[in-house]
Amino acid sequence: MFEIAPVDAALVVAGLLLAFVGAAVSVYAVTLTGLLVGAGAGYALAPTLTGFLAVEGAVLSAVAVLGGAAVGAFVAYSGLSFAVLGIGAVVGGFLGRFVAGPLYAGGAGGLEGTLLLAGATLAGVAVGAVFGFVLTRSTLVVSTAFIGAAFATRSLTRAEFAAAGSELALDPLLFDPVAPAFLGVFALGVLSQFGLFKFGYVTKLVALMPGARRWTASDDD
Repeated sequence: MFEIAPVDAALVVAGLLLAFVGAAVSVYAVTLTGLLVGAGAGYALAPTLTGFLAVEGAVLSAVAVLGGAAVGAFVAYSGLSFAVLGIGAVVGGFLGRFVAGPLYAGGAGGLEGTLLLAGATLAGVAVGAVFGFVLTRSTLVVSTAFIGAAFATRSLTRAEFAAAGSELALDPLLFDPVAPAFLGVFALGVLSQFGLFKFGYVTKLVALMPGARRWTASDDD
């Protein structure tokens, strides 16, 4: 029988919320994104702290996750505009490296291939950051749908973050951005979020959530 741990189920639910209503209430979406990224970073870094702190592994992991989540959420909440810019840069860099990069680099190998992939990554970061600055709402829609779909479809799990921490590498966090399940949730999330704005449901949604109206992403127009 298939079983899923409560924390993993919580990540899936958080991912679905990000994917389908993330940009409608910017402050909550950005804070949740910061919390998830911060918790993931703390979980990944926990193994490297074991040698410096005489603390039991499970306790250290819990403290690192909670600390990372708190820092990530606080930073995201405190600087919404900069957080959106940063989120756009991260998603843009990922797409540049693993979607545009292979197409651009082709069959190039060695130093040439590495430089081409690095260039595509930097270009993706720059484009994502620019979109985050100029088209805040649209960037937030795409970014929250992208990150939310990754957690909702379990393309990113605790296991990947743990592996990244033990190997001190980002490779375990990489996933297939054209996998059917991921693409399905991502596409539906983008359409759902743009629909919320188009049909005026955002006003009703933010009216029910304290503080959301002030922080709702402005119209790109």
